[in-house]
Amino acid sequence: MVSLESFRQAQERLRGIAARTPLVQYFPPGHTHNDRTLRIKPESLQPIGSFKLRGAYNKIATLSDEERQRGVITYSSGNHAQGVAYGARAMGVKACIVMPRNAPKVKMDATKALGAEIVTVGPASSERRKKAESLAQEHGYAIVPPYDDEQIISGQGTVGMEIYEDLPEADIVLVPIGGGGLISGVSAALKMSGSRAKIIGVEPELANDAQQSLRTGKIVTLPAERVSSTLADGLRTQSVGDLNYEIIKQYVDDIVTVEEDEIREAMRRMMSESRLVVEPSGAVTFAAYLFHEKELPAGRNVVVVMSGGNIEPSLLAQVMTESDAQSAQTGR
Repeated sequence: MVSLESFRQAQERLRGIAARTPLVQYFPPGHTHNDRTLRIKPESLQPIGSFKLRGAYNKIATLSDEERQRGVITYSSGNHAQGVAYGARAMGVKACIVMPRNAPKVKMDATKALGAEIVTVGPASSERRKKAESLAQEHGYAIVPPYDDEQIISGQGTVGMEIYEDLPEADIVLVPIGGGGLISGVSAALKMSGSRAKIIGVEPELANDAQQSLRTGKIVTLPAERVSSTLADGLRTQSVGDLNYEIIKQYVDDIVTVEEDEIREAMRRMMSESRLVVEPSGAVTFAAYLFHEKELPAGRNVVVVMSGGNIEPSLLAQVMTESDAQSAQTGR
């Protein structure tokens, strides 16, 4: 299991590799939002545009020399792929990545540019995991899992360590949930550090497996067809990991879900009002803050973890153009 010491060790390994991202205060139009103060943790500022670098680098750094010589493999829809490719290149390690064919082109191109070999499969997260395990057995690669791993969780938990160092009085921290690596790391790091913040996970309604798991008391797996229909491509996992689930049960206070149109509006608002480029998966927490106020606990100091900013230029243009069209229709 992870510990406060494992988070501190990860912080040391990541020094000079991952950016120590700031907390950016959000000033809404009119400068009021129910007496809450919101700060955004923009992990889009990482070298790969996502928090995933933290866990991937930490995992590869803890492998043995022999394991690194054989190369590493992972399975990912995009951001973890880039994290592994970046970390492997930094340490001179061969990387092979299994990605779904429907992964965003911007993420696939970036992964290739970092020197990784890419193998494509269908959309199911179970399918890419199975292929990666098969290739690992065939070639002797060390697997760098996307979320269900102590060193991955310890790396992602450095986000929580930074939040506690910068804002120990945080009342609410909103964290996206895909496979659960980020929220398990952030929640454990915060609570182990002594934070009294309520940790709230956020998922798309179409991929609410973690919410269902927390409420039913067992891991729920959703169909690939359903989760692949959310715009939030980084959160299309069918279920949370086993270790992640155990940590979520212990440290996460609640999980809320957001709808697709809320994600799109949150993207527009964040980009136009905070000048931060955000991908759909990174906007879910802001969507929860904007549209699900009544589902959140009481508290003045709110932090939303914005997990990444790797968005297809065409989707970015589409989302922002929708805003222009709506404004024209309403006469604003």
